[in-house]
Amino acid sequence: MKITKLTLYKVQPRWLFLKIDTDAGIEGWGEPIVEGRASTVEACVNELADYLIGKDPLRIEDHFQVLYRGGFYRGGPILTSALSGIEQALWDIKGKFYNMPVYEMLGGAARDKVRIYSWIGGDRPSDVAEAALEKVRAGFTAVKMNATEELDYFDTHSKVEAAVNRIAAVREAVGPDVGIGIDFHGRVHKTMAKILAKELEPYRPMFIEEPVLPENNEALREIARHTTTPIATGERQYTRWGFKQILMDGYVDIIQPDLSHAGGILEVKKIAAMAEAFDVSVAPHCPLGPIALASCLQLDACTPNAIIQEQSLGIHYNKGSDLLDYLADPQVFQYRDGYVDIPKGPGLGITINEEVVKRAAEEGHNWKNPVWRHQDGSVAEW
Repeated sequence: MKITKLTLYKVQPRWLFLKIDTDAGIEGWGEPIVEGRASTVEACVNELADYLIGKDPLRIEDHFQVLYRGGFYRGGPILTSALSGIEQALWDIKGKFYNMPVYEMLGGAARDKVRIYSWIGGDRPSDVAEAALEKVRAGFTAVKMNATEELDYFDTHSKVEAAVNRIAAVREAVGPDVGIGIDFHGRVHKTMAKILAKELEPYRPMFIEEPVLPENNEALREIARHTTTPIATGERQYTRWGFKQILMDGYVDIIQPDLSHAGGILEVKKIAAMAEAFDVSVAPHCPLGPIALASCLQLDACTPNAIIQEQSLGIHYNKGSDLLDYLADPQVFQYRDGYVDIPKGPGLGITINEEVVKRAAEEGHNWKNPVWRHQDGSVAEW
C-alpha cells in the first residue's frame, strides 16, 4: 500500500482538514491547523507531502521521525501542527487497514467513556451563571470559561473583583459538585495571576488554565505558592520535548496537549506516559473540529491518566459551522450524563461527509483572532 495523494480543505469556522489517499482505496483524515494560520499550515503540509507520496502509510513512527528531524530545523506550532494532522490521517488509514480503532493498536481501552466539558461565556465572559446552568440541565457535569478580559501587568482591583464575582455566580448557580475550569488564556501576567489564583480559590475551581504565557512557565512556581487549585497548561507546547521541563519542575497538575498541535496521537500518548510517571493527569486541548476530537477520544480511550476532554460543540468560535456538521453520522459523538462514548469504528471511528466538506471548502475562511489593546494603546494578550 502506497500514499498517492494529500488533499487539504479549508472549512468554516476556522479549520483545515486533510485527506490522504492510498492506492489500496483506503483514505485517512487528519486536522492540521493553527488557529488563525490555516494558510501557513496548508503550505507546510504541501511541502511535507513531497516526501510522503509513494511511501507506505503504515510506517507512522518512521514518517514522524523523518518529517520532524529530517529538516534540521524542527518544532514550533506550524511544522508540528502540519505533522500532527498528517499523523492523525495515517492512524486513520492504519486502523481501517486492520479494521480496528486506533486505541486498540495503542494498547487497548482503559475506559469505555470519557468525561467532557462545555465552554460558556465567550471571549469576554458574560452571562456565565445562566449559561452554566443551561449546560448542567443539558447533562454536562463540567464547564469552562475565560477568567477575564485583557489584563495589564498591573491592573485594577475592580477587574479582579469582576472576575471573582463571575466565578462566584457560576458556583452558586451550579452547586458544589459541577467542575468549573477557569482559563486565564495567557492573558494574565504573573503579578495579576497570583492575585487572581488566590482570590478564586474559595470557589473551588476544577483547575486554572494557562495562568501565564508558556514563555513564562517558570512563573508557575510562584503562582503555585499562592493557591491549592490545580494548575493546567500545555496547549501551546509541542512534542514531548516541550513538556519535559514542565513535568520536571513539578508545578503543573494537569497537562493539556493539543493533538492537532503537539505531534499527533502517538506523540501525545508518549507525552501522557511521561506525565503519568510524574503523577500528572491529562486533559487534551480541543476547541477544534470533529477529526481532532475523534483523535483525542482515541487517545483518551487508552490513556489511564486522561481525566476530561474539551470539545467544541457550541463554542463561541464556531460561527458558520459547528462540530457535527461535517460528519456522515453525527450520532458518533453521543453526549450523555457528562460523558462521551469512545467511537469504536475502525481508524478514528468517524466518517467524514466529503461532499459537504468540498462545498464548504469552496467558500473557505480567513479566520484571525482579534488584536486587543489596553487603554493606553499598547497591545494586550488575547
